[in-house]
Amino acid sequence: MPVNPIWLILGLVVAILSAAGWRIGSAWLRNRGPRAITCPENQKPAGVRVDDRHAALSALRGAPELRLADCSRWPERAGCGQQCLAQIQSAPDGCLVRNILAEWYEGKVCAYCGQAFHQVDWAVQRPTLMSADRISVEWNQIPVDQLREKLAAALPVCFACHMANTLVREHPDLAVDRSALGARRTQA
Repeated sequence: MPVNPIWLILGLVVAILSAAGWRIGSAWLRNRGPRAITCPENQKPAGVRVDDRHAALSALRGAPELRLADCSRWPERAGCGQQCLAQIQSAPDGCLVRNILAEWYEGKVCAYCGQAFHQVDWAVQRPTLMSADRISVEWNQIPVDQLREKLAAALPVCFACHMANTLVREHPDLAVDRSALGARRTQA
């Protein structure tokens, strides 16, 4: 039985599109997300984002071409030479905020309940940080260029404790402190 040439062409087109989709998708995934780097110009922390769409599309021609989409030093220094991209190319996972945080949480316990942090669930129940002023904040509320400094002075807080403490702080009329009730009963 002879093979229909249309099926061969269609199969070849599907294979080429699949390979192209794989290259684009993997380059996009690898280059997305905020990153904490050291600015080569002033040797201070900076937060950057790689233009993930450009990197993904340029991956069709070979190695992805990196360029910045955003920097915490912009707009004042928007015309810089983007030498910081060398840091990202040499350690693409090392400067990714998600990886910095996962490493920081590893082996730690919640400052409130003592629950150990194992695998961090970034999609649903993201852990938070207790800042020096004893208020828990979500890590995405911290500017990336201040992340390492804040982590040095912060304590880890699990999602459940963060939510409970946020409720008590923002809506004290809706929260009941049962530990205070128990203390009053034992004193009576």
